[in-house]
Amino acid sequence: MRKYVNAEASQHDMKLIQLGAKVEQVNSKMCYVKFNVGGIELVYVYNINKKGKYFLERIKPYPLPLRVFECESDVVELIKIDLEQFKSAVNSRNINTFIEINSKLNRTIKQFEDLFLYYNIPKIEMEIIMKKIDEIQDEIQKAKNMSQRIYFSKDPENL
Repeated sequence: MRKYVNAEASQHDMKLIQLGAKVEQVNSKMCYVKFNVGGIELVYVYNINKKGKYFLERIKPYPLPLRVFECESDVVELIKIDLEQFKSAVNSRNINTFIEINSKLNRTIKQFEDLFLYYNIPKIEMEIIMKKIDEIQDEIQKAKNMSQRIYFSKDPENL
């Protein structure tokens, strides 16, 4: 099986190199981590490469690339914090709306990419979309300012 996978990877490398890519094969180990938190599936995947780096991504309940870590303990710590936050969040009457909003935002990113890569979008439309994104970001800040903070073990990274 390993010989077949290596041969397939080599074929993919050759095709990508012909397209002008610089390709580096990385032998790594992929790990899946699954939790069931109040009926919500919380799933992570992380990759450990030969350089000892860890790339972590949450794939459920909605996809979210998290980041690259230097050591396993940092991966475990982030998953622990995320798990604590979701254990608290499942008690909210807004949990399903929260997940739906995140799913719609992910779908919107994919739609916008398709829109831009497949169509020549007029500048005015790009400006309208940018304005609406600014409005959403302003609304997020407004909601933060009028809401009670409930998690204190770690500060938010993106607010």
